[in-house]
Amino acid sequence: MRQHRASALFFCAGLLVAALAYVLLANLLPRKSVPQIGPQTVSAVDSAQYKRDIAELLRSPLVPGNAVTDYQNGDEFFPAMLADIRAAKYSINLEIYIFRSSEVADQFIAALAERRRAGVRVHVLADWIGSRTDEKIPTRLRAAGIDFAWFRPLGLGTIDQLNNRSHRKLLVIDGRTAYTGGAGIDDIWRGNGRLQAQYRDMMLRVKGPAAAQMQGVFLENWSTTTGQELVGPRYFPPLETQGDVTVQAFASSPEGGRQDMELMYLMSIHGARKSIDLEASYFIPDRKTMQALKNALARGVRVRIIMPGAEIWPVVGAASRARWGPLLAAGAQLYRFQPAAFHNKLMIVDGYLTIAGSSNFDRRSFRLNDEADINLYDHAFAQHMTEVFERDLAVSREVTLQQWKDRPWTQKMAERFASLISLQL
Repeated sequence: MRQHRASALFFCAGLLVAALAYVLLANLLPRKSVPQIGPQTVSAVDSAQYKRDIAELLRSPLVPGNAVTDYQNGDEFFPAMLADIRAAKYSINLEIYIFRSSEVADQFIAALAERRRAGVRVHVLADWIGSRTDEKIPTRLRAAGIDFAWFRPLGLGTIDQLNNRSHRKLLVIDGRTAYTGGAGIDDIWRGNGRLQAQYRDMMLRVKGPAAAQMQGVFLENWSTTTGQELVGPRYFPPLETQGDVTVQAFASSPEGGRQDMELMYLMSIHGARKSIDLEASYFIPDRKTMQALKNALARGVRVRIIMPGAEIWPVVGAASRARWGPLLAAGAQLYRFQPAAFHNKLMIVDGYLTIAGSSNFDRRSFRLNDEADINLYDHAFAQHMTEVFERDLAVSREVTLQQWKDRPWTQKMAERFASLISLQL
């Protein structure tokens, strides 16, 4: 009898271990990788063929007629976002990774609550991991009559997706005005991006027909999370031309098999003919993007990359540093931003294509997170963003190949460990 009980216990323990192993693997391993793209087959980013190709690959058309404004740091983007919220007449949709109790959160909650009292429909989707530490936020929002939902809260039905988060930052007002970028709602984003206690970051506002695309991106996760479809003129009104910038909104969702962030970065690097200017708060390229960058350098493309001067997470810095040597040897120019915690996500290719949004330049954004970015096809806007890049470059410190080679052995050991877990960073 005892022997049977022991056998049953061992069997149950084996099942438990197997179940835990399944959950771990389901969370840690990416769903899918982007197929190999032949760099010699990619047309220049400013060509008509490139636009046709990328519209099909991303399943998102290029939409002309938009006015696009960039806002640098919280001193600029928080007042702009709050002003647009306070002017809303029909609907406000917000998808956010970090929404934490703070002075700026108080301002957002007050503005959203006031608009809800005025009859505006307000929906907020916050990532369960990114914002879960603060239970006061959903309580306050729901008390104001705002529809609030957690993205993938822990549960039996989502336990195998716990590591696949929504890193998107989207704000869509009346279906006409939309924001995306790297900022969360927390006081760490306040300021002018010139103090170590602040995040250096940016948000972009799109007014015009492409706002409908960004609304559609929000509704993907809202409908799958809540089961609600939001349709009608409150959310998708007729949209008129507002400017002359062509915009393409796109998103990634590993659960749906969409790896569009990695695909877009690979296509833009392969399509570069003159220059790549990249600002990356998390710069941990995988083998494909590393090789794409080296191929670009080999064909004469200037590659400049600005990264954090002091990493938000030291293990991220170690994983990034391990990749600097081959790029420096190939001719890339690497810089580290000095005044503040660097959180920018920006790429400018050939002075024409600008990519901005929520995605980092790492495998977590490429393969594990839900992300939302926009492509902007416009020489004048790219020139303006190049000026933004140059201002950041002026307060950054260049990294040389010799400096990288002379780093202490303790850093090299940390880099080896960090590289083993780089998918999760």
